[in-house]
Amino acid sequence: MKIYFQKISLSAINLYGVIILFLFAILFTFLVIFEEYRDFEQEEVLLRQTYLTAQKQHIQDEAKRVLDYIRHEHDRSKIQDQEMLKERIVSSIEHLFSKKNSSSYIFIYTLEGSNISDPNKPKNLNKKMSQLENANGFDVLGALIKKAKTGGGYVEYFWDNPVTKKISKKISYVTGFEPYGWLVGTGVYLDEIENLMMERKRVLKERLIKYMMEILTLATILFGLAFAGMKLINGIVRNEIDTFRDFFKKAVEHYMVIDKKQIYFKEFHILVEYVNEMVSAVHQKNYELKKLNASLEKKVLEKTAKLQKQMEYNKQLVNMQDSFIKHSIHEINTPLAVIMTHIDIYKMKYGQNSYLSKIEAASKMIANIYDDLSYMVKKDRIVYEKHWINFSAFLHERIVFFEEIAVGNGHKIQEEIEEGIVIYFNEIELQRIIDNNLSNAVKYAKKSTEIEIRLYKEKDTAVLKCSTHSKKIEDTKQIFEAFHQEETKAGGFGLGLEIVGAICQKEDIRIEVDSDDKLTTFSYYFKKVSP
Repeated sequence: MKIYFQKISLSAINLYGVIILFLFAILFTFLVIFEEYRDFEQEEVLLRQTYLTAQKQHIQDEAKRVLDYIRHEHDRSKIQDQEMLKERIVSSIEHLFSKKNSSSYIFIYTLEGSNISDPNKPKNLNKKMSQLENANGFDVLGALIKKAKTGGGYVEYFWDNPVTKKISKKISYVTGFEPYGWLVGTGVYLDEIENLMMERKRVLKERLIKYMMEILTLATILFGLAFAGMKLINGIVRNEIDTFRDFFKKAVEHYMVIDKKQIYFKEFHILVEYVNEMVSAVHQKNYELKKLNASLEKKVLEKTAKLQKQMEYNKQLVNMQDSFIKHSIHEINTPLAVIMTHIDIYKMKYGQNSYLSKIEAASKMIANIYDDLSYMVKKDRIVYEKHWINFSAFLHERIVFFEEIAVGNGHKIQEEIEEGIVIYFNEIELQRIIDNNLSNAVKYAKKSTEIEIRLYKEKDTAVLKCSTHSKKIEDTKQIFEAFHQEETKAGGFGLGLEIVGAICQKEDIRIEVDSDDKLTTFSYYFKKVSP
């Protein structure tokens, strides 16, 4: 993000700002629409509740008025013929309370289910309608009779609307008149509330469209004005920047300053003062540097000549040192070979003794150091060719070589070697790994303890482990660095494990070192194993 803003232009920043404001205007528009729609939903719920409550109260009042009329006519009438009185009451109700071409009407049934008066179903007059069901299979008359017998109440169901000729939701209030065994009720269809809601939604939609068009029109006008102002300001700023750019381009070669009259923005006037001071200081420094360079060039040439002579002298010293080491190693090899040969001859002629064992052990340690130095000198000049080596037999030979050294230092080498393990490796480099681990094991193991050497195959990897009962190694990583020694009293150059580490890194051999107060184990994992 930081890199992106380092490359953005002022015009782009202003344009993004205007776009963001425009998006905020659109967001504000949608928030207004959302709030209006949410208020409408709340209003719709309240309106439905209010309408339903009012309609229920209305039909209850209508039904009770009819019931009061029936009770009044029954109580004051002197007509002895009750059937005639009932017919007169029903006729009066149909004329007084039922409206033509309306969905609001009074219906009367007996509590046994016979139709006494139902303007919506005139053909069912005096018929027994005990199983009168709606289109959904709901027993409408049964539910009405049940409510009337329990003192009156409301029943909701779907029924034919005589005005719209459609099945609509209806709510009716019924009550009973016990002297005649009548069920008296009236109802109202709820289509009106749906029509009212549709009209309100239409008005809300028109209002929201009007709001949106007004806000978007205003936002477009403001966007246009902001864009025009942005173009004007950007043009002025660009001219100011061009002035500074042309100035810096010319100031590289010529000593000049910026004229404040060329700059329109007051904020840039302070920048002009700093720029002019900087240019003056830079040219002054350049003048001083030219004078200084003239005097330094001669000194540099003199120093360069001296350094070249010193480098040639150092090179000669390094070559002489390298030659000395090579010749020294070569000179050591001859007497060392003589000593080893005569030890073998003496053992064959006079047998083994403790003094001879110590001499042989010391000679073999010198031979191991010689092999390390020889490898260090030659490793960068020759290529160590690889071939298939019987790892098991080779390791056993090296253990036999170090047995006299181990015995001379009070140790015994315990080997556990799996037979027939063959790896693709260089014999000299493999010897350096084995010999340095055996040499260090003899040197650092505690007195009268065993040195354990294991070789086994683990899937497609040959694993070499060397374990000693020795002091804990505090830093298992630094021990493979040049000249590092955990104990200075043990002596040595500290080159052995450096050589081992370099060979393992070159040949991609994984090394693991586990050390605690009781046991230290070096593990090496060789990958190129013969199947």
